[in-house]
Amino acid sequence: MENYLSEEELKALGLKEYGEDVRIGRHAVLYSPEQLTLGSHVRIDDFTVVSGMVTLRDYIHISQFCGLHGGDAGILLEEFSGLAGKCSVYAVSDDYSGASMTNSMVPAKYRPGIISRPVRIGKYTILGCNSVVLPGVTISEGTAVGSMSLCTETTEEWSIYAGIPAKRIRERKRDLLELEKQMWADQGMTR
Repeated sequence: MENYLSEEELKALGLKEYGEDVRIGRHAVLYSPEQLTLGSHVRIDDFTVVSGMVTLRDYIHISQFCGLHGGDAGILLEEFSGLAGKCSVYAVSDDYSGASMTNSMVPAKYRPGIISRPVRIGKYTILGCNSVVLPGVTISEGTAVGSMSLCTETTEEWSIYAGIPAKRIRERKRDLLELEKQMWADQGMTR
């Protein structure tokens, strides 16, 4: 566990809230820990950047080199969701059309086109490596997104998406729901 912050170090971060069995890599960067809410059984790997309002519920894994950019709109990852390496999730973005100046060092007054919309990543979802989610998108419950996909629109539940932009490929199996029931039973719990 020495690669992850200790309980004392977690307390010292000033997180908004966190549950039990939280593992944050020593080389993860949390720009606004006071806006970060973590459930239980959450792991954030090294070299990941988390900024703005972000909520990670229970049983979540954020792999190495991911970026969660919540801004004021916020990002929510629901239970049993995860991001493979190098995924980027944006709740805030500049306007690239030329109608507005860009980059965070330019005062907001000169960036009237800033896009700020909440992002929700539903239960039982997985994003493949190098995938990108843009502001205002919901990755609906049970969605799997293939590697190197660009999610520009809300997905259908229990579907597999891939591509640039991401398109629905087919329905996703739901066998994992039975495995979840078994997990709770093995722990002597029901949900």
